[in-house]
Amino acid sequence: MPKTADWNKKLVNIAEAKAQLSRLVERVERGEVVFIGRYGRVVAKLVPPEAAPRPRRVPGVWKGQIWMASDFDEPNAEISRMMEEGSIEPVAR
Repeated sequence: MPKTADWNKKLVNIAEAKAQLSRLVERVERGEVVFIGRYGRVVAKLVPPEAAPRPRRVPGVWKGQIWMASDFDEPNAEISRMMEEGSIEPVAR
């Protein structure tokens, strides 16, 4: 539990919390902890979520499992012709 001065500064009653939820969430997004109270007693605590652990990258995990054609980046005559001769607007269906 925080020190009394901090606790009182961040204590919000339930009615105010309902009316100002968006603003309270913004405060929490900035890293602040907000206490919600009833009759001056803490009944809930809004805290920022814990950062999800990032999966560990393993270099080379796909080695030998991916194949790319040797002519992958060579121009394709048929596609070039379609782009040059085709209409500018898409065909309506």
